[in-house]
Amino acid sequence: MPESGGSRAQRAHIPTSGTGPGADADLATGADGHPAVPHGDAGALAVDPAAPQATAPAGIPGAPAPSALPAPAAKAARRTGLLVTLVLGGLTALPPLSMDMYLPALPAVTDSLSAPAATIQLTLTACLAGMALGQLVVGPMSDRWGRRTPLLLGMVVYVLATALCALAPSAGLLIGFRLLQGLAGAAGIVIARAVVRDLYDGVEMARFFSTLMLISGAAPIVAPLIGGQVMRFTDWRGIFVVLTAVGVVLTLVVWKWLHETLPPAARHTGGVTDALRTMRGLLADRVFTGYMVAGGLAFAVLFAYISASPFVVQEIYGASPQTFSLLFGLNSIGLIAVGQINGKLLVGRFRLDKVLGFGLAVIVLAAVALLLMTTGVFGEVGLVPVAAGLFVLMSAMGLAMPNTNAQALMRTKHAAGSASALLGTSSFLIGAVASPLVGIAGEDTAVPMAVVQVVCAVAAVGCFLFLCRPWQRAGREAGGL
Repeated sequence: MPESGGSRAQRAHIPTSGTGPGADADLATGADGHPAVPHGDAGALAVDPAAPQATAPAGIPGAPAPSALPAPAAKAARRTGLLVTLVLGGLTALPPLSMDMYLPALPAVTDSLSAPAATIQLTLTACLAGMALGQLVVGPMSDRWGRRTPLLLGMVVYVLATALCALAPSAGLLIGFRLLQGLAGAAGIVIARAVVRDLYDGVEMARFFSTLMLISGAAPIVAPLIGGQVMRFTDWRGIFVVLTAVGVVLTLVVWKWLHETLPPAARHTGGVTDALRTMRGLLADRVFTGYMVAGGLAFAVLFAYISASPFVVQEIYGASPQTFSLLFGLNSIGLIAVGQINGKLLVGRFRLDKVLGFGLAVIVLAAVALLLMTTGVFGEVGLVPVAAGLFVLMSAMGLAMPNTNAQALMRTKHAAGSASALLGTSSFLIGAVASPLVGIAGEDTAVPMAVVQVVCAVAAVGCFLFLCRPWQRAGREAGGL
């Protein structure tokens, strides 16, 4: 019986299961019988970081390599350099702006709409849930129809939803509009990562993710400040007006300057069933899943810090709101700075797995130190040692987060949109599960925060070691495979 185009595409492009004794052995040999380096094996980059990287899909011996973007449009987009960086950075920064600019306005929204504080908190939950679920929809769409069309559609819906938030007459409608805003805003997150995967490979991709962290990492710092300043001149609805204007500008910039990066020949042609099969194939790749879950658990450590740090620093250690803001800003600067060190100095000089492993080890050590301090093992400690531990922990995220994304996406040239969706959704969901646990014992102890961070950090190391198995690929390289 003749095969459908969708099924042929799947067999040509979906990674086979990464489990079983033969899975890693299959990655070592190409169709011509010569040794081949799997696409996601960053260790090969240490030989010659400047050399073009292989693009064969991981886990498929003999599968034809996807196009290395010969399209003139993709080359033109790559040549724009700084402009592409700013556009993709703006897209990844838009969701945190949408979340954090709104924070200073929560009390005003409660009064304006005459709703309980718990109900208004659901506007944050709805936006976060929309961002998590929206990525699962937009990612496969971008693999089928290209990057530009779903991105522009998502941006237009985002602008409309944000404008409706500014006009919402009740808390219920505001919750609904925030859900729609999150669903549409997810397009920027997932497609930005997919575009990076289309345009870059190997160490270049890892460096680009570190550069994106400089932009997206600054967004949570400045967003509450912008929201607070907007509130000086208008009410809470003005924040959504500003976000609407930002969305319009980004939509116009994307429409004019961000070219299509996924050639028609590399797109998937199937429907929903094909998209689900693609994601199932990605999840069956043990190494991809290892990087995905390790990155999600590292993100959960970050979420635990964000959720608990206001209470830990201010309520437990007695710091003022100004001191907390200063410490929060310093920690964010540490994360951004280490991310830049990762991209500018470490990537290309060391195997990505080594850098990632070092970053995860530092996170574990910092989390354990925080646990020992908060449980009183070192006696009564003040704010300074705890703040130092949080700074080290946050800074090490600059080594963990960009490199887990890069390593996972290196294996998924064939389905970068779906892979990006899984990466983003898993991070949001794991973080959302871990975040409430930090307050399980009340606001008078920091122990739950430290326990959640230790458990998630150790689990991330476990996923990295036992699912990704970096020593196996390093051994193949040492043996000349």
